[in-house]
Amino acid sequence: MSARGASPTIVDVAREAGVSIKTVSRVLNHEPGVHENTRDQVLKVVEALRYRPKQSARSLAGGRSFLIGLLYYDPSANFVGSVQQGATLRCRELGYHLVVESLHNDAPDLRQQVDRMVLALRPDGMILTPPLCDNPEVLAALRESGTPCVLISPERDIRGVPSVRMDDVHAAEEITNLLLSLGHRHIAFIKGPPDQSASAARYQGFLSALHAHDLHPDPELIQPGAFTFATGREAAHHLLSRRQRPTAVFASNDDMALGVLAAAQRLGLAVPGELSVVGFDDSPMAALVWPSLTTVRQPVAEMARVAVEMLVSGPQADMAARLDDADLHKVLRHELVVRDSTRAR
Repeated sequence: MSARGASPTIVDVAREAGVSIKTVSRVLNHEPGVHENTRDQVLKVVEALRYRPKQSARSLAGGRSFLIGLLYYDPSANFVGSVQQGATLRCRELGYHLVVESLHNDAPDLRQQVDRMVLALRPDGMILTPPLCDNPEVLAALRESGTPCVLISPERDIRGVPSVRMDDVHAAEEITNLLLSLGHRHIAFIKGPPDQSASAARYQGFLSALHAHDLHPDPELIQPGAFTFATGREAAHHLLSRRQRPTAVFASNDDMALGVLAAAQRLGLAVPGELSVVGFDDSPMAALVWPSLTTVRQPVAEMARVAVEMLVSGPQADMAARLDDADLHKVLRHELVVRDSTRAR
């Protein structure tokens, strides 16, 4: 044991666990090749001694910073918050720290910003969220610096670059089919911003469901949006002020769906009595508003956790070589959540 009052060292852990210092280091760095019983024994001793390795020593020993970066540019605070929560918790469990940075997707010096960030932080990997995950300048900067990255919900998979997503097209089909099953045929759709790949995917799913029922979308019922409450409310005022109002509105994220609920209330329309409303994401507010919102539960926090695990699991070049597409490009399951904002015609 260490001297009275002194912090325990890796030598103390190795002695108590009956293993070598190298084995303790491998366990703490989450390296493969350690027997499960040995790993458990080392972790028990670490906990009993309350041993905490110094970050600087770990970095020097393994050539790693134990930092993972999260880059985002997204108008939806709910999405970013869920990504950050999932990534932070998994990083903490794996002995890493998360550094969160906001970058403007259209900044003229975007590539230079990424270069400076990588040089300053020397992260062990980056998690990219939409639309940065589809930005060629960001991807090129990380590739040239040799910084591994995982893409969350990219527009398309890139060979050799791991990604994690959900099936936005199928999810949008499901929630549109719910409205159709309730007898709605006059359904409006509020799009997301064009620089977000999810916008096109959710619109595609909406159209596919209509076409499967031999229905054609009314162009007057398709409105632009930007994944914000204000744009949802504005689109809803336009839709609900028409002589022939829609009987249902599919807003392609929850923030805009909440804007629809606000607009309906202001116009004196009962939801769901006169208008059914659905969203997408299952943000915390979806269950708190009245009527509570029917939506799609997107596994955002879980996607972030998986992204961290993919970065920590090993060198990206090795990962691409040893995994097939199903493991390199993961698709997580969504869930349709039916609440009080929808009803039969």
